[in-house]
Amino acid sequence: MPTWLDPLLTLLALPQYSLGTVFVVSFLSATLLPMGSEPVVFGLVQLNPELFWPVIFVATLGNTLGGAVSWWMGLATHQAVDRHRQSAYHVRALHWLERLGPKACLLAWLPLVGDPLCAVAGWLRLPFWPCLVYMAIGKLVRYTLMTAGLMGIFAIF
Repeated sequence: MPTWLDPLLTLLALPQYSLGTVFVVSFLSATLLPMGSEPVVFGLVQLNPELFWPVIFVATLGNTLGGAVSWWMGLATHQAVDRHRQSAYHVRALHWLERLGPKACLLAWLPLVGDPLCAVAGWLRLPFWPCLVYMAIGKLVRYTLMTAGLMGIFAIF
């Protein structure tokens, strides 16, 4: 491991920086940037188990707000995507999203498709606040189950 990485991780694990770091990484990972927040969330909870719920809530907030940015990006790019409107895949996906409406944003937690789903919800002009609520619910459940599972809280025996 590089010599600079250990001091950096120690610094970021300090309580005065840790939740801010979780927020920033969770926010960025919910945009279309190819990164994940799970290692940061799990690492901080491993180092500070007493911060389980604060970390879960901060990660959920950051990831939800990042999803909101993706929604707004989708809304802003509505005109650019219109030229692909007639492809069969595109038409099927649009019908599915239009049928589900904001509830489709419950799937915003899924890897690979979740973040673009938020952008497409904005592009379709689905109602912002219901989409945001569904995003938050899905992301809260994801972070809670993922972190609790990694911590062994749901041991199956």
